[in-house]
Amino acid sequence: MLIYFWVHSSMDRILEKYERYSFAERQLVSNEPQSPANWNLEHSKLKARIELLQRNHRHYMGEDLDSMNLKDIQNLEQQLETALKNIRSRKNQLLFDSISDLQQKEKAIQEQNTMLTKQIKEKEQDMAQQPWDQQHHNHRPPPPQQPQHQPPPPPFMMAPQFPGLNMGGVYNEGEAMEARRNELDLTLDSFYSCNLGCFAA
Repeated sequence: MLIYFWVHSSMDRILEKYERYSFAERQLVSNEPQSPANWNLEHSKLKARIELLQRNHRHYMGEDLDSMNLKDIQNLEQQLETALKNIRSRKNQLLFDSISDLQQKEKAIQEQNTMLTKQIKEKEQDMAQQPWDQQHHNHRPPPPQQPQHQPPPPPFMMAPQFPGLNMGGVYNEGEAMEARRNELDLTLDSFYSCNLGCFAA
């Protein structure tokens, strides 16, 4: 198959040269009237050219090599090696281009996978957070109530103790005076007793 493409290209070049030469030849004899003899000559030339192309094609395909001498074989081998070198160079270039394209596609796919993985993790975190928020909201204690303003209690005052105030809480003025008098008498008795004792000594 590779040889076929090279042969096809060589045949195109040969035909192009033949057409160019034939056109120049026709320009030279264009003014001459066309005769059956000229047509026969042109036909013979075309037929010989076709036979040459077919024979070269068989040689490129490795066929009908018995009619070729050593020089022809070497020329054919060189042509095939050059064609094979060009074909391999083109094949390697196509392979490199294909590998580069595949690497770019792989990089794009990896970036897309990374982005999708990140989105999935964020979605899972959101889904896991929603039940916890709902449960926390349901078990949240009520806010503390503000204490109502109450007037401060009145300061504690000690009730004055009055002599003569009995357990019943009734103040008896006469009893108070009597108690005071008794205390005074006891004081005076003690004083007189001390003075008399001192003089007697």
